[in-house]
Amino acid sequence: MFSLRSQYLLNSVFCFIMSALLGSAKEIPEIGDTFVSFAGIEFKVVKNGESNKHYIWMHGDEKTANMAINYHLKHYNGTAFLIKSDEREVIYHNTKIDPNRIFSRSGSFRTLTKFKLEWAPGTIKKALNELDQERGQFLDMVFPDSGGILISVHNNFRGYNLRYELKNHTKVSINPKENLRDFIICTDHGDFDILSKGGHFNVILQDQLPEGDDGSLSWAAIRNGIRYVNIEARLGWLSQQKKMLKFVEERLN
Repeated sequence: MFSLRSQYLLNSVFCFIMSALLGSAKEIPEIGDTFVSFAGIEFKVVKNGESNKHYIWMHGDEKTANMAINYHLKHYNGTAFLIKSDEREVIYHNTKIDPNRIFSRSGSFRTLTKFKLEWAPGTIKKALNELDQERGQFLDMVFPDSGGILISVHNNFRGYNLRYELKNHTKVSINPKENLRDFIICTDHGDFDILSKGGHFNVILQDQLPEGDDGSLSWAAIRNGIRYVNIEARLGWLSQQKKMLKFVEERLN
């Protein structure tokens, strides 16, 4: 049996090889290497044509998700925001934060104090205020126009699966032939009905804000009335994540 570390390294090698193979394909049109930032975290903007679908990749260690978005945008129109990092957490104010836990003040406080418990008087409040001031401007760029969809793409490799999300679900559709680590989260009831019809993939509806907001982008989307879809797949399973992206693209077109 491989250890989790060994599995992760094998998946990383797989992703590197696939990235090299995909590199020979048609280049994606880009906006002249445009970057946007939030809390000093840079995101590269990649665009193909005109579309009200936006994509975002937020965890630098989830390489399969990045490859899936890049492949997808060679075949479909859309705009992607790709984090410039190789790590899951990024440096901010002499600590590390999770980029997907800073979209509310309460979530920001939790992630700021995860690795740094002691803060000089007034400094954590200053950091929170900075995040509050920058958050709206970043979301204005990432959120699509009215009626558009924001699609977040993630990978897992530590056993995380759909069951972890059931505590906040309104509806769920499970395909017993699909791995529970591969699933789609929707925040729009209509999108859930469309994507769950036929039972092709595991789909979960989360359209209500939780009691404790952890700062994730999905809850920010709900608060702002944005249709949000999260495509979660196992790290290294590129073909599966490409199928899931195509499925969402064509069903919600």
